[in-house]
Order: sequence, then C-alpha cells, then structure tokens
Amino acid sequence: MNAFSILAFCRPPSGELSSLPLESREADLPTKRSPPQAQTRFSCAHGDARRPRDPEASPRKGPRAAVRVGAAPVKRPNRLSRSRDFDAVYRHGRSASTRFLVLYWFPQEEPGEPRFGFSVPRTVGDSVARNKIKRQLREVWRARLESVPPGKDYVLIVRPGLPEAIESNGFDWLGERVDEVLGKATA
Repeated sequence: MNAFSILAFCRPPSGELSSLPLESREADLPTKRSPPQAQTRFSCAHGDARRPRDPEASPRKGPRAAVRVGAAPVKRPNRLSRSRDFDAVYRHGRSASTRFLVLYWFPQEEPGEPRFGFSVPRTVGDSVARNKIKRQLREVWRARLESVPPGKDYVLIVRPGLPEAIESNGFDWLGERVDEVLGKATA
C-alpha cells in the first residue's frame, strides 16, 4: 500500500483536506513496510508427507516425480472436437443403438486413427452428472482404443437413465454396454 492509497483511504470529508497543511497530512505515514506475517505451520506428521521430519534438514535432491490421479488421457488425434466433424458423423454416418447408448460412425476422409466424440444431452442430468458420464466414457474408450477398427469417426450419444444404471450396476457394466454397441457397429 503506498502513500497515495493511504491518503485516499483516510481522506476526511470534502473540503477539509485542502485546509490542512501538507506536513500534517503526511506526518503519520510509515516509511517502511511492516514485515509479512508468518504463515501458520502445522506440526503434525501427516501435514506434508514430502517435507522432511527434521526442520533443519536440507531439501531433497532432484526433481519431484509427477503425480497423476488416473491413467493417461485420450490423445487429441483420437478425439472429435469440432462441431462440423460431429455433424458429418450425424448426417452421413450409420448408427446402432442399445437401451442406453446410440453409436454413430462414419469413414474418415483420410483413414487414420479412430476418433471418438461424446454427446450427453441435458435430459441425462445436471452438469455434474453429465461430466461424470463423459469422464467414465472416456476411460472406457481409452481402454478399448486398440480393439476399435481404424479409419472411422465415432459419436456416442447417451440416453436418459444411464447414470442411474451405472450407479446400480457398476463401471464394468458400462464397459459391457459400450462393447455391445461397438459390436453392433463392427458387425
């Protein structure tokens, strides 16, 4: 905080500031900043597992290892991201459906790695439920990427009721449903 902001913050009502001499307006301003407050330190052993127990110990050598919460994400060449790609698959592609999933597929213009997109409509649930379904479907897709035939774009549409079915039947059940609809598409 500088002197101007302190003056603006402590300004007396209008008209009184100009009547005070300059020396009396700045007489009580500190010339040094106050030292920053020390942060609270937790002394419990589980507070920071990476911190050495001895406070005087030197830091560990070398870089820290990266921490990942899950497996590697689906790479960009395997994802549909542009709306025109989704539209092409919807309009010109073929489809197969099950009770909870609809799969559209369409051959790519230049055959390459299979690309996948997800569509989870609002009727499935709120944004939290929709994002959870997309994360689960991405994980299922990543595990099956090697077995999917290349040269096609896929769009998987979720139907209402899938979140409740996954909740009651489990994640493996979702993998079986995806395998079922992929089997219909490759047959």
